[in-house]
Amino acid sequence: MVSAAADAGRVHDVVGIGIGPFNLGLACLSAPLDLDAVFLDAADEFRWHPGMMIDGATIQVPFLADLVTMADPTSPYSFLSYLKTTGRLYAFYIRESFYPLRAEYDAYCRWAAAQLDSLRWGRRVVALEVDPDDADLWLVRAVRAVQGGSVAAGDDGTGSSGRDDSRDGAGGAVETYRARHVVLGTGTSPVVPAALRGLLGVGGSSRPGDSAGGLVVHSADYLPHRERLAAAPSVTVIGSGQSAAEVYRDLLGTLPGRDARLDWVTRSPRFFPMEYTKLTLEMTSPEYTDHFHGLPHEQRRALGREQRSLYKGISGPLIDEIYDTLYRLSLYGPVPTTLLTDTELLAAERDDATGEHVLRLRHAQLGEVHERRTSALVLATGYAAQVPDFVLGVRDRLDWDPDGRFAVARDYSVDGGRGRVFVQNAEEHTHGITAPDLGFGAWRNSSILASITGREVYPVERRIAFQEFGVPGDARRVEHAAGAR
Repeated sequence: MVSAAADAGRVHDVVGIGIGPFNLGLACLSAPLDLDAVFLDAADEFRWHPGMMIDGATIQVPFLADLVTMADPTSPYSFLSYLKTTGRLYAFYIRESFYPLRAEYDAYCRWAAAQLDSLRWGRRVVALEVDPDDADLWLVRAVRAVQGGSVAAGDDGTGSSGRDDSRDGAGGAVETYRARHVVLGTGTSPVVPAALRGLLGVGGSSRPGDSAGGLVVHSADYLPHRERLAAAPSVTVIGSGQSAAEVYRDLLGTLPGRDARLDWVTRSPRFFPMEYTKLTLEMTSPEYTDHFHGLPHEQRRALGREQRSLYKGISGPLIDEIYDTLYRLSLYGPVPTTLLTDTELLAAERDDATGEHVLRLRHAQLGEVHERRTSALVLATGYAAQVPDFVLGVRDRLDWDPDGRFAVARDYSVDGGRGRVFVQNAEEHTHGITAPDLGFGAWRNSSILASITGREVYPVERRIAFQEFGVPGDARRVEHAAGAR
């Protein structure tokens, strides 16, 4: 691949790849610093889970878990600054809820993004390479989107160096950015259960829609398909977390007045509420992250499975709202819905005669296998971090665990202790439940900026919890039990 430099001879202190909330927060915290930072994303603008912007849905963390406040409460990019600027501060105050609407949080992020000149939209990163002229520098190559024969709207048709860029095979301009540090914030991708991959004709994570198997939609794309789902004779929601509950609640409101049925299937033994007690919340702390990171690989893997309900459960108020809705609908007769817990989806196939999906299900407690039919499926089956293809060319320069995932150091670097390549939200298996937590994003960014700049620009708290997660430092150790968990 031949390309021209995006900035001839320029070396950026930081190149961020991907502009989700975490790298957007890093961009906001970098803005007032003497730091040359640039952030690239293939999208043409910021959009946060657009397929799940269900009317009235809130985020599951308080407004203080914005892009910057937990690192710098005085930042002009805070959620409160957004409310003040848009004339909504008093309305939010009177509302008396710490939890912003999901659409409101998206609007806030878009507001913050509009104020930054370090963001480069329409840049699809295709390669990360070591600079052949300086082994301490990285080259980030990105294809610049072409629209109607010219580059993305808002650009002037040349690279930012003022010189014409070369083109890739698809006609896009290729830019090269030189960087001292790279921060990977490429996010997570929707997961398709193995039992459905044959039905969809896909081999892994994807975003299903219409396929050979009919209407099968991941919750990430729920809203664009909502009308068709609401008109389907029967819909089955698969999943156990907040997204499954929100989709089920939304479709439940479409049942009155039509002959349709709505089912909800989860392999969880019950509809778990997200645990939100204060001492449990201390697990989203630097101390617990230290403790978790120091555990053996296999032990972290087991704990990761056990702790999913701590942040992948359903908010208590939503569970109650679903019950109250079912109770209200039952006043007029049996509600055409079935909620199945402890039930695993084993397989699914298409019945060409009826156009339905035939689901093969197993009840774990009883060990019995049975079948159910449905016209449409909504997969609220979560997301998973993916290793981006563009890093594979420098695989030998990065750190990997036995499962082929990034082996992320405590400081979030993945390049053998050199502190030049960092990751965001790709470290749940090494750092625990703080990885996807919006409230911990500003702390992680403070830590990454401290590594990049060599100083704590934003103070990094090291002790916030009242409890100890390991053996106290002042304890006298007597023995180490063999095989201890």
